[in-house]
Amino acid sequence: MLNLRTCAAKLRPLTASQTVKTISQHRLAAPRTFQQIRCYSAPVAAEPFLSGTSSNYVEEMYYAWLENPKSVHKSWDIFFRNANAGAAPGTAYQSPPPLSTSLSTLSQAQFLVQAQPNVDKLVEDHLAVQSLIRAYQIRGHHVAQLDPLGILDADLDSSLPADIITSTDKLDLAVFKERLRVLTVGGFYGLDESDLDKVFHLPTTTFIGGNESALPLREIIRRLEMAYCQHIGVEFMFINDLEQCQWIRQKFETPGIMQFTNEEKRTLLARLVRSTRFEEFLHRKWSSEKRFGLEGCEVLIPALKTIIDKSSEKGVDYVIMGMPHRGRLNVLANVIRKELEQIFCQFDSKLEAADEGSGDVKYHLGMYHRRINRVTDRNITLSLVANPSHLEAADPVVQGKTKAEQFYCGDTEGKKVMSILLHGDAAFAGQGIVYETFHLSDLPSYTTHGTVHVVVNNQIGFTTDPRMARSSPYPTDVARVVNAPIFHVNADDPEAVVYVCNVAAEWRSTFHKDVVVDLVCYRRNGHNEMDEPMFTQPLMYKQIRKQKPVLQKYAELLISQGVVNQLEYEEEIAKYDKICEEAHARSKDEKILHIKHWLDSPWPGFFTLDGQPRSMTCPSTGLNEEDLTHIGQVASSVPVEDFTIHGGLSRILKTRGEMVKNRTVDWALAEYMAFGSLLKEGIHIRLSGQDVERGTFSHRHHVLHDQNVDKRTCIPMNHLWPNQAPYTVCNSSLSEYGVLGFELGFAMASPNALVLWEAQFGDFHNTAQCIIDQFICPGQAKWVRQNGIVLLLPHGMEGMGPEHSSARPERFLQMCNDDPDVFPKLDDFDVRQLYDCNWIVVNCSTPANFFHVLRRQILLPFRKPLIIFTPKSLLRHPEARSSFDDMLPGTHFLRVIPDAGPAAQSPDRVKRVLFCTGKVYYDLTRERKARQMEADVAITRVEQLSPFPFDLLQREAEKYPAAELVWCQEEHKNQGYYDYVKPRLRTTINRAKPVW
Repeated sequence: MLNLRTCAAKLRPLTASQTVKTISQHRLAAPRTFQQIRCYSAPVAAEPFLSGTSSNYVEEMYYAWLENPKSVHKSWDIFFRNANAGAAPGTAYQSPPPLSTSLSTLSQAQFLVQAQPNVDKLVEDHLAVQSLIRAYQIRGHHVAQLDPLGILDADLDSSLPADIITSTDKLDLAVFKERLRVLTVGGFYGLDESDLDKVFHLPTTTFIGGNESALPLREIIRRLEMAYCQHIGVEFMFINDLEQCQWIRQKFETPGIMQFTNEEKRTLLARLVRSTRFEEFLHRKWSSEKRFGLEGCEVLIPALKTIIDKSSEKGVDYVIMGMPHRGRLNVLANVIRKELEQIFCQFDSKLEAADEGSGDVKYHLGMYHRRINRVTDRNITLSLVANPSHLEAADPVVQGKTKAEQFYCGDTEGKKVMSILLHGDAAFAGQGIVYETFHLSDLPSYTTHGTVHVVVNNQIGFTTDPRMARSSPYPTDVARVVNAPIFHVNADDPEAVVYVCNVAAEWRSTFHKDVVVDLVCYRRNGHNEMDEPMFTQPLMYKQIRKQKPVLQKYAELLISQGVVNQLEYEEEIAKYDKICEEAHARSKDEKILHIKHWLDSPWPGFFTLDGQPRSMTCPSTGLNEEDLTHIGQVASSVPVEDFTIHGGLSRILKTRGEMVKNRTVDWALAEYMAFGSLLKEGIHIRLSGQDVERGTFSHRHHVLHDQNVDKRTCIPMNHLWPNQAPYTVCNSSLSEYGVLGFELGFAMASPNALVLWEAQFGDFHNTAQCIIDQFICPGQAKWVRQNGIVLLLPHGMEGMGPEHSSARPERFLQMCNDDPDVFPKLDDFDVRQLYDCNWIVVNCSTPANFFHVLRRQILLPFRKPLIIFTPKSLLRHPEARSSFDDMLPGTHFLRVIPDAGPAAQSPDRVKRVLFCTGKVYYDLTRERKARQMEADVAITRVEQLSPFPFDLLQREAEKYPAAELVWCQEEHKNQGYYDYVKPRLRTTINRAKPVW
């Protein structure tokens, strides 16, 4: 009976696409199987010839007819055509004519087929309806009513898509008939006005039917209009995942899905009251102050709180946010819940900061707060990252901090920690860092498992019209590159905004991918409260002056619905106004500003209660020889069985092993020793950048690749100790701005981690200069934010041309905040000087010093950014070796490496002191050795030629260091030798001068 029912189910009117699908499945299946579609409603008994014994035969005949109607008997052709044409139960079957029947009699037997609608026309109409549904899904957002002002089209295009029947006039009969006529005359759909009441079966790729599988065309269009052309525009059909597309369709197409209870509406109204009245309070109290208010997009506060509420409900307990300055104070007050008096006292210009940070301006400050979420009754931690005026620069920083928090709490799927990024429309489209950050979203070592992006789309960028600010239809089109769904919504419809935000939070929780909410709104004031927008946008601002605030609109709606009354609404306003007034009164008692109260990432336990280091000493950074030997042995081996490495790499590992036996290290091994020792002490290490796993100059090889098994790798550093901290080494995308920002954010989360970013070449930091200028260099002075990030910048002027040679050390030295008028106290001089500077800049000359400076970065009682100019030629320089003796307990980083030559043995004879560093150190050493040998030879020659005693000449020569041997014109010197030696010595000395 199952086969019989299946056959009956198959004998329903089919759309062309379903027919093709069924045929293709039939051809591929072996043996044939059948998939249940929507069951045909007629009882099987209505067709008297169908029975369980004949079902297989009928199925074979049916599939044969689908492939070629002429391949079956005419009676079967009549039956199947009648069934597919929608014949009533029991009437599709026609008895086959007797053999003696004439053609005319047979023609009469086919009357039912001729009486049914033309099959080809039926298929075409169903296809047309399916195409129409798909057109709405793809392009419905182009005709959605998104602009609250009714002036601009959100997609900058006033024309209507050619394949959508209705317009924003929503079934206005005249407009509808005209659209239908154009599409009919053009032959695009072939539908007519008479088809409006015809019932069509719905495809499985739509949910507009709800529980119904077929609807009249008029109702289909109405429901598509309601789903895609109202105050919400949905962009999602570019996503190449069927499950995700179906999920979105269900969320927006299901009839009546966007319903709110009266309690939810009252909560939304209360949040709008807080958002609106906060801005009005600031305007009343400080009318001449810049505050970058939220007027025109007050719905942002309910939107963010909805995302947080829904995410908390799904299990998230830590939300990290980044945003520009528009609406920042409102978010701090009503989302993060910063004390209002702390915000208000920021407007008092007479108050001075009690701590070292300037805090920049009040709408740049960050915050960290843990509280109870009243909707879910669960603890929630909220962090708003401090943000400079450089638009979107905080995006990768937020992502890095989020990744770090996920890492430290073991949240491998992003179920506990998430990020929310707020953007402006012009910056979202114009700033390349947005694109760079999106491309980090799904990389294994960078993904935060989905970010909710909220765009405050003012439809203006300072004074620039969006038509002059971007080439794409929407400012959010950059998100399409990572298949992120984009929900455009009219910000003057609060319920639509809240619904979209709920869907966005659910999407992130379900698929752990990015999603964008585009709040299409307006900016009631100018770029700031002191700016006059009528200069450049007169028509827009004439309309804005007439525009009712969204709070007033929504309150009137709820009052008309009977959800609240006028008295309740006014009481809600008075309640919040009172809160603001009381906080304002308390703010007048504040005497000083505490910038440290605005930290976005406190480090509990690392500092004293007043934020100072617990000591001003640094222990020895040396290591015992057993640990050095053990790390060296692992670094020169493959700690995984049956793992085949490249032959050239085998030689490198063998060389490492020989160095360990000889108790020496080169640059790569010194780095290995520093990392390995910190891992033993429980310090997580993260090294990222372009090609850092192998190293740009093929010296590091921290990730080994099996030569026989694709993607099988081994990281020996993670096999050093039984209970060591994890080591993360990851090649990054070809981005400097985004990746350096990400690593900076990662380093913010904990002081007990060594986070390093290596540039492929040192000068590549110039494309990440914004992160260096705005976050790293002024981090402590501006944000009271210590950060221990390490920048490894390969540097070397080695005759290969200017490109990629210099890492621009002069820039970093110029950006040091060293004060030449202040001499540090001699107590704890080394550590104190490091604490007083904004960052540490080093150019190590020996592998041992590199080892010590990396370990010191963690052992210091505070955190400062560390800029290291790493070498290129010294990686394999035969003399760039350090002994284990320079790395044993009691040793430390040497700020000055004293000369070990003749000058050190006779310091009283030194006439000039030269400071050199890096490769110059080895060049000078080599030149000194060469000159010493040359001097020895010359002295021998002089001894042979000179009539004077040799010991006299020897004493004269020893008066000067060998590196600066200068022969004086004295009558007893051999003139020929003087003429030969002096020019060569001078040339060598000039070559050895530092480059800066």
